[in-house]
Amino acid sequence: MTEVQIRTLKVETATAAALAPFGVVLGRDENVEPLPIDLYGGAVKVRRIGEFISDEKTEMPVCTLQRRPFEVEYMERHTEHTQTFISLGAKPFIAMFAPPSDSELPDLDQARAFLFDGSAGFMMHLGTWHEFPFALVDDTDLLVILRSVATEGLKSDNVIGNEAVGPDLEKRDMAARFGVKIQLEL
Repeated sequence: MTEVQIRTLKVETATAAALAPFGVVLGRDENVEPLPIDLYGGAVKVRRIGEFISDEKTEMPVCTLQRRPFEVEYMERHTEHTQTFISLGAKPFIAMFAPPSDSELPDLDQARAFLFDGSAGFMMHLGTWHEFPFALVDDTDLLVILRSVATEGLKSDNVIGNEAVGPDLEKRDMAARFGVKIQLEL
């Protein structure tokens, strides 16, 4: 068996500017002009922060996360929808991304990890490589918005050799593909 190298990736604070190569922060942004909707006497301001893209049945499962080692085992991407993660209950989480690419594998040299404080969520660009978020607190609930076929592709009967491929899903095993495991450092 090939020895797996360990890479360390420092976790950064999630900001709109830092996350721009990977997607859009979903939260209050006073820099986005409200739409000209003046119902309720101005008590409700509507801002379009980003455009969610999905061309098929979309679902919103709630995923409950327990703490696990900050080790990136997999990277996946979706090219037909803009997967979204939103913390419920304002609990913090860490997400790791690599930019969208035409390659069958992520560019790990451009990978970055971010700490979300629980006050905002995140919507990825089409094709953004990512690992499923890491909880900092047990029982962290994340609302995940994604195409139903992506969820179906993750079921155990679709996993072959620790990887899953399906309509709008490519999930790659980092140790098998690169001989590396990435450890995230707070």
